[in-house]
Amino acid sequence: MSLQKLLKKKKPLIMGVLNVTPDSFSDGGQFNTTEKAYDHALQLIDEGADIIDIGGESSRPGAIPVSFEDEMERVLPVVKLLKKKSSIHISVDTYKSKLMQLVLDEGVDLINDIKALTGENSLQVIKCYEHAMVCMMHMQGDPLNMQNNPSYENEIHLEIIKFFKNRLDVCLQSGISLERFILDPGFGFGKTFEHNWKIFQNMETFNKLNYPLLIGLSRKSMLKKIMGDREDWLDEATGFFSSKLVDKSPMIIRTHNVKVTKKYLEDRK
Repeated sequence: MSLQKLLKKKKPLIMGVLNVTPDSFSDGGQFNTTEKAYDHALQLIDEGADIIDIGGESSRPGAIPVSFEDEMERVLPVVKLLKKKSSIHISVDTYKSKLMQLVLDEGVDLINDIKALTGENSLQVIKCYEHAMVCMMHMQGDPLNMQNNPSYENEIHLEIIKFFKNRLDVCLQSGISLERFILDPGFGFGKTFEHNWKIFQNMETFNKLNYPLLIGLSRKSMLKKIMGDREDWLDEATGFFSSKLVDKSPMIIRTHNVKVTKKYLEDRK
């Protein structure tokens, strides 16, 4: 079943994070070979992931961009191996249009773009692959500077809605079907703790846009401020707080620990 059809069932989906990077904020360097990444993907699938989200460039605060060549060498072999040996829905976390084109040629289901298709040629590439969905995220600034005193003129959730409306208009004018989109408010991307909490409290306002949402709270600084730095506590907090949002809109929950998140989603029934 296509990812688009799966989302229409309005059942929350779990996206397992697979970072094939040396420097991601939580699991950098743990899965930085094709074999290690593939084995971890199998673990995430066994634990109940509906989607595997493969990332080859860290977007943690202060992260320095990597070249297309480095990102491609990290991501493409893992995509090819997963496509060959599994039927899992695959997402690739990238804002580079060249990599988008390569992985879409391999049949990935979703492009997860932290820059909301503002990169060079991104719109043109996405337009050519009608089978794929796209997640556009809100971010103020970029990973290198986004946490340098972020501020907003109006209520943050209203500014994010305005941003999404503008980006969706651009996509529509570019000839891309709006049925292909998922929206991510971008917890932790150019936002203070107070901003993140305001988004959490006002999640139902995003329903007015009538799009599936992707929620990425996993191990974020927002939860660290509440729970501390212990990874097991952060995973429990990820599951707990994510489970409080899933009734407000059809959505995808992005998580490093699929097993724990799945437990919380099942417990809410």
